[in-house]
Amino acid sequence: MIYLDNAATSFPKPEPVYQALDRFARTALANPGRAGHRMAVQAEGTLDQGRHLLNQFFRGEAPQRWIFTLNGTDALNLAIKGLVQPGDHVVTSDLEHNSVSRPLRALERAGVITLTRLESEAGYLDPAAVAKALRPETRLVVLTHAANVLGTVQPIEAIARIVRQADSLLLVDAAQTAGVVPIDLKTTPIDLLAFPGHKALYAPTGVGALYVGPRARPRPWREGGTGGDSSSEVQPEEYPYFLEGGTPNVLGVAGLIAGIDWVNEQGQETLRRHEIALLTRVVDWVEAEGAAIGWRIAGRWDPETHVAPLSLVPPEGLSPSDLGGILDSSFDIAVRPGLHCAPYIHRRLGTFPDGTIRLSPGPFNTPDHIDALLKALTEITAGVV
Repeated sequence: MIYLDNAATSFPKPEPVYQALDRFARTALANPGRAGHRMAVQAEGTLDQGRHLLNQFFRGEAPQRWIFTLNGTDALNLAIKGLVQPGDHVVTSDLEHNSVSRPLRALERAGVITLTRLESEAGYLDPAAVAKALRPETRLVVLTHAANVLGTVQPIEAIARIVRQADSLLLVDAAQTAGVVPIDLKTTPIDLLAFPGHKALYAPTGVGALYVGPRARPRPWREGGTGGDSSSEVQPEEYPYFLEGGTPNVLGVAGLIAGIDWVNEQGQETLRRHEIALLTRVVDWVEAEGAAIGWRIAGRWDPETHVAPLSLVPPEGLSPSDLGGILDSSFDIAVRPGLHCAPYIHRRLGTFPDGTIRLSPGPFNTPDHIDALLKALTEITAGVV
């Protein structure tokens, strides 16, 4: 299988991740606790190690401000539902994944918040449009760092300064950038940062993180055991336990640690440049051959502000779902057809309801893999157009 669906979940994982998962599962997979038997203490130590590593990787305020979550969706829901209050105004965009759009739309429909959804241009947001949308009652701005459909990296540094000057809170969805685009929380005023571990940080599924900066104080959304304080009637106010009720995925955190270590060894920009080099072969094919038979790229291609996801719009008469099925069954190539859990940007692009074909290479893909994809697309298109 030629796997080109890394924007959904990276595969394969680096070998050190598999080794770390196997070793931890065989020797330390107990319920974490700050006291008790040695395996519980070791499991708790793994969580602490993961928080320290995340804090170093993203240059956060303190390790305890890193909350382990089930995934990126869980992290975003913890932040959104823990922060907004009746009467608040929230700003978001048409680039967002449903893990942002759905909770915000539900709160809007329930009459809890008012919502402004900014329109992107060719996959990019204008910081001036963010500034114009802010109001005195704007509590929260929720934006993706890179669009999961288009791979376009947003000018989050400029946006963050605008939001901070307005005294609103900024929540950034870094699902597509954590691990390939450096994020420095000391120099970029981001209040909350959410991401899964299973994409470009190379952890298994089932683990993610939410960073909560000093200006934000979300209410607990999940309440339960904390591995230490069992006497409090309500969730203890100490971070990270205030927002981390229940047994965390310690095995996933062990994999996340190994994944971040591997990313640090490779270098984030090196990993991104490898993916961009592969995508450039696709863009060159579209411009040289594909456009003549009806193929086009969704959004604006700029290799300096792009990550792995790239969406192709197929020729008329060839649906993305059919194309994805043919690539899978006849060519052993995995891509992602459809709306990619982001219907608003597809409406903006004019690709709703069928969507696009999204390909997203990873560190273990090669030029030969891309050439095989392009050969397959040429062959399929010749049989239809």
